[in-house]
Amino acid sequence: MAVKILTDSGCDLPKSITDSLNIEVMPLIVYLNDEEHYDGEVDPKFFFDSMRKGAKTRTAQITAPMFEETFTRLAETGDDVLYIAFSSGLSGTYQTSELVKNDLLSSHPEYKIHIIDSKAASIGFGLVVYYAGKLAQEGKSIDEIIKATEFNCKHMEHIFTVDDLEYLYRGGRVSRGAAVMGSMLNIKPILDVEDGKLIPVQKIRSRKKAMKRMVEMMGERGVNLDKQMIAINHGDDLEAAESLKAMITEKYGCNDFIVNYVGCVIGAHSGPGTLSVFFLNEIK
Repeated sequence: MAVKILTDSGCDLPKSITDSLNIEVMPLIVYLNDEEHYDGEVDPKFFFDSMRKGAKTRTAQITAPMFEETFTRLAETGDDVLYIAFSSGLSGTYQTSELVKNDLLSSHPEYKIHIIDSKAASIGFGLVVYYAGKLAQEGKSIDEIIKATEFNCKHMEHIFTVDDLEYLYRGGRVSRGAAVMGSMLNIKPILDVEDGKLIPVQKIRSRKKAMKRMVEMMGERGVNLDKQMIAINHGDDLEAAESLKAMITEKYGCNDFIVNYVGCVIGAHSGPGTLSVFFLNEIK
C-alpha cells in the first residue's frame, strides 16, 4: 500500500508543488470583513490590499466534520494516511485532528491514520510537508517517512519580519505600546518559531537592515545551506522576496528556492509586507 500525505493550508505551499507530489491540502478558514472563505479561495494580493484598506480579518481552524470526512475517505483506500498539521502552538487544528482520529480508530481499528504536529508554520511547515511528499513519491515506508518528518520538524528554522506591528498586536503577539512605539521608531522585529510558538528575537530599525540580519542569521543557524531547498514567502512584496533571494544566493551559493505568497490565514495575523525565510539547521 502507498502512503498518502495530507496537510492543511497553513503550509503555504504553491499548488504546483502539492499537485506534483499528490499531497492533499485541507483549507483552514479565513474571514474578510466577516465573510467566510476557505483559505485559497481568496487571491492573496486582493486579501493584502484589503487589509491595507482597513478590512477586518480573522481565522478559524478546520472543523471536526471535515477531518472525519477526509480521514475516512482516504483511510478506506487501505493506504497509510499521514496528516502533517499546522503547529499546535498557533492553532487548535492539530488537537481537533487527534480527537477525530481517536474516535475513528475506536470504531474502525483497521484504518491507518497517523498525525504529526509540525510545530512549524507557513513554508517552514511547507518544507516539512514537501520533504514528506518526496519520500512518499519515492515509495518509502510509513515508518521511514514519519522518522524523517519528525526530524525535519525538529530542525526547521523560521526567520521572519513584519512591516507593521499593528497586525501582531491584533493577534495578541505584542502589546499596544510596543506596536505604537515600533511604528514611531520604524522598528522591524525579527521573529522565529520555537517549539511551535512565535518568539521575538531582535528589534531592527529599517527593513533593509532587518533583511541583512535575516541573511546573517541563516549562516549562524543553518548548515550546508547551498545543498538545501530554501523557502521564502512574502505578504505581497515580491520585490523584497526576490532581493532576499539574491542576497542569500550571493552569500551562501544557494540554488534551490520556493518563493510564494504568505497564505491568507497566516497573513491575517502577520499583515502585508511580511517577509520570511525557512531552512534546516541540521540535515540527516
